[in-house]
Amino acid sequence: MKAIVFTGLEHIEVKDIPIPRVREGWTLIKVCYAGICGSDMTIFHGKHPRAKAPLVLGHEFSGYVASPHPKYSEGTLVSIYPFLSCGACSACQEGFSNACHTSRVVGIDKDGGMAEYALVPENSLFPVPEGVSPQVGAYIEPIGISVHAARRGKYLPGDSVVVYGAGGIGMATAIALRKFGADNIVICEPDAGRLKLAKSFGFHTIHSDEHTLDQVLEFTRGNGADYVFDCAGHQSVIDILPDSVKVGGQVVMVAGYKTPPAMNFQKGMFREFNIQFVRNSTRKDFGIACQMAAQPLGYEKLLNCILPIDQAEKGFSSPAGAIKVMFEIQ
Repeated sequence: MKAIVFTGLEHIEVKDIPIPRVREGWTLIKVCYAGICGSDMTIFHGKHPRAKAPLVLGHEFSGYVASPHPKYSEGTLVSIYPFLSCGACSACQEGFSNACHTSRVVGIDKDGGMAEYALVPENSLFPVPEGVSPQVGAYIEPIGISVHAARRGKYLPGDSVVVYGAGGIGMATAIALRKFGADNIVICEPDAGRLKLAKSFGFHTIHSDEHTLDQVLEFTRGNGADYVFDCAGHQSVIDILPDSVKVGGQVVMVAGYKTPPAMNFQKGMFREFNIQFVRNSTRKDFGIACQMAAQPLGYEKLLNCILPIDQAEKGFSSPAGAIKVMFEIQ
């Protein structure tokens, strides 16, 4: 089978490798679509602390059940919950299986979904709702991340929100927040194409530049926002985060940083705001994401760069204008 394999620092290859052998408790998936996540780019650039070459990348994917399963018949279109937990550690026992002490991820710690076939735990399958395309089915995992960010961030309807970053996760987070009752959202983004897309969804937007903070404060009447979601993962955002949030407000760290950022903690003390980090999603979040994927929320518009598997190198070169890069596997 064809597979996109990470073979070393900033190097990927489309290789012909054996189809995984089915074993007890695991299910073979005939993959349809697989998306590139920021985590995949972190692996590509050699910054991930666990991923090791050679590795079939991809933890955002959809496909058809291709081996016997105790619940779903062969041919069922499914999306994959890629987070593997032990179920026994204190984090799992206390309801934080998404942050399991020995957490492993399909496509990071074991071969993933950027291949014609993938082997996954049988309990990781979520059926894609009727009427939802395989492309959007592959995007359910990022939707789950956004659902988790909004729920874990404890957003309260009526409060103001600033979202930094209008990429796939930033847009999904803004959509989730609006679905959960936010009607006072502004998205900050330096890329003109992404801003145009955010506007097409009806969001207020700010073009990120040296005056971003001034515009955020104008939007929030000088107070800062009740909630600030960092979906950008850039030091320039960290520099203004403490002044973007109101006194007693909430900063939610959604983005993964490739290198550790530096924040002015003194400003945090002066403004007494909270910082909530979020990681992955829970199975409940993923189930909610499946329901949201079936609603007319515009996710298809985010999937604007779909490439054949043979164009893997192009996909990992960060194509201009791409919100979400996705590979059509078969």
